[in-house]
Amino acid sequence: MENPNHEQYGLDIAAVTGLKSGSLYPILGRLEDHGWLTSYWEDTSPETEGRPRRRYYKLTGGGIDLAIESLSPANGKRRTVPGLAT
Repeated sequence: MENPNHEQYGLDIAAVTGLKSGSLYPILGRLEDHGWLTSYWEDTSPETEGRPRRRYYKLTGGGIDLAIESLSPANGKRRTVPGLAT
């Protein structure tokens, strides 16, 4: 949420959140299913880059609004979004 319009790839998100990939990627998938974010694979060759392709994630406008609302101290508590809780 420091820069909600900035796209990030999965390993960057994992580093910031401290989540392991087994937790992070299912969460990102659910957020995308609910329209909070979009994702795409970078258009590059693993052989050229010397690393696997990256999948980039970016919050949608609605996702930014919902994230701000759900994290707002004025809310008194974090909002639970149906279908996202495990």
